[in-house]
Amino acid sequence: MDIIMPKMGESINEGTILKWHKSVGDAVKMDEIIFEISTDKVDTEIPSPVAGVLKEIKFSEGDTVEVGTVVAVIDSFGETVQDADVTITESTKEKETSEDQKINTPGDLIEIEMPKMGESVMEGTIIKWYKRVGDKVGKDENLFEISTDKVDTEVPSPVEGIIAEILIGEQETVDVGTIVAKIFTGKGAVIQPSKEIEKIEQPGETVQMHDNFTQPKPVKKESRKKDGSVFYSPLVLSIAQQENINLNELASISGTGLNGRVSKKDILAYINNRGAAPAPSPQSSSAVSTEGIERIPMDNIRQKIMEHMVASRDTSVHVSELIEVDMTNIHNFIEENKDEYMKKSGVKLTYMAFIAHACVKALKAYPLVNSSIEGKTILQKNFINLGIAVAVEPTGLIVPNIKGADHLNIIGLAKSISDLAGRTRSKKLLPDEVTGGTFTITNFGVFGAVFGTPIINQPEVAILGVGAVTKKPVVINVDGSDVIAIKPIMALTLSHDHRLVDGMIGGLFIKHLKDTLESFNPASI
Repeated sequence: MDIIMPKMGESINEGTILKWHKSVGDAVKMDEIIFEISTDKVDTEIPSPVAGVLKEIKFSEGDTVEVGTVVAVIDSFGETVQDADVTITESTKEKETSEDQKINTPGDLIEIEMPKMGESVMEGTIIKWYKRVGDKVGKDENLFEISTDKVDTEVPSPVEGIIAEILIGEQETVDVGTIVAKIFTGKGAVIQPSKEIEKIEQPGETVQMHDNFTQPKPVKKESRKKDGSVFYSPLVLSIAQQENINLNELASISGTGLNGRVSKKDILAYINNRGAAPAPSPQSSSAVSTEGIERIPMDNIRQKIMEHMVASRDTSVHVSELIEVDMTNIHNFIEENKDEYMKKSGVKLTYMAFIAHACVKALKAYPLVNSSIEGKTILQKNFINLGIAVAVEPTGLIVPNIKGADHLNIIGLAKSISDLAGRTRSKKLLPDEVTGGTFTITNFGVFGAVFGTPIINQPEVAILGVGAVTKKPVVINVDGSDVIAIKPIMALTLSHDHRLVDGMIGGLFIKHLKDTLESFNPASI
């Protein structure tokens, strides 16, 4: 069987062999890695489509050849290997050339898009692929992991099938809606990493995926290696040449690609920052300490949060108001009933559920706070999707939304908050759960902070900051006399966009919150 250079993207016409994992004469198992390639889109390992013996290697490590070029030959064991619905056989040329052959289409080529993970999120970065070209994937099985300023999450496959193409590589950032992969949903597809679906036939339960290229002329190019060890893709070398970056300077760029290789993203970032700061160490993209200063590259989610916060600062006119709330009634209710509710409903009672419920009531009373701005138009929402900021180790912050929060009682909100927080930290959020938010709550009190001034989560117009509940001496009136009592006090901070929510509405909103919390009646739950 001929092994050809696979097509790894619609615009990719060539690939470079980085490494051979097998030598001539070696036995090869089906799906065992035989070589590794690089393009400007992706670095990936190529598995063998059959079991057999590696008879011939036609190109050396470092050689760049056109897509569809035969790079090796495997003598297969002459048998059909079956795995569930997937059948791997050699192409039947006699059937392909038959004019009377009937062509059926038992499956479709499904395009997988970069999902939209938030209203203001327009792009995402692929952190990791869990599947390779030719791999079988089940419906709802994790396909790849992405990162945005709102969420790091694993994206499941919407269908069962076989990975026909991977168009975007790891660490590549693309716009929402970009096609990142294609999955063939037919049964029994022949799996060859280089194949694209041109014809499909169904003899029994076997579907053939035929080669889309016919006898391409091999193009052998010079090795792109430096000192026999460092490899740079043709695209990176082209950019370096255009920007007058020599090999020594190129070696100083820290790479985020496979095995620390320099990607298109890395060299463009270096060019943008050149002259503004010393070049990073070429050793790796991990933290480097020099002369008492530790240089730590930001991960993708930290970079996106940084961009999102700066954009919010430059968009909204931030004003903050603070009010203190006496949490005595709620504090006592939680202390007296937390064990019962845990046993009865499996719910851990926390202050946050009561605060969320009070927010819903305040948003209904002052719907302008539940709005967004589009140009010179106010978009006032008639639904409440409550965002709950969740801290993610080591330095991330994600805001999943409780959809339809206005239809939940306190116990329902408590369950939703616990569920979202758990799935956020385990990267199990669904794309829909980080989109469509109308108002956000951030609880910095969980870390002991008394109050803060949070930044608005765009495109919303307000955000509530929740401080720690602490015991404080306060003046209360008892039978007409002022006395000092120890009370559990919580500070609430409302940051609002003064373009739409002025001081009067902001003040009324936060006062409504205070009154609702302080007048809590256990019978209402």
